[in-house]
Amino acid sequence: MTRSILSTAQIHPAIHPKIGGLHQDIVDEVQSAIRAHRVVVVGMTQNPVVKSVRKQLSQAGIDYFYLEYGSYFSQWHRRLALKMWTGWPTFPMVFLDGVLLGGGQDVKALIASGELKEQ
Repeated sequence: MTRSILSTAQIHPAIHPKIGGLHQDIVDEVQSAIRAHRVVVVGMTQNPVVKSVRKQLSQAGIDYFYLEYGSYFSQWHRRLALKMWTGWPTFPMVFLDGVLLGGGQDVKALIASGELKEQ
């Protein structure tokens, strides 16, 4: 990974709780889903890439669990906690066996290669 992340030594102790606890409920919900399901798709309404990934997974016969958080105009601040947690900048976020696969193009490539298939 080439993107640098501030170390805790570079963050004032007074704001550690703000960073660590920012919308922790949404992160906990996604973590719980990835523990319980082989494939998890995290998305939002009105996003065509999210719809496309869900369709691709269904057509490939891959069962998935879907979590949806708002639209372009709602819950963006809550979704930000997921972006901070994963480091992934866009939706959907697709997880396989607890591992972040990426988004739309990444999942499409994994289905095409046969790496992501029905199990």
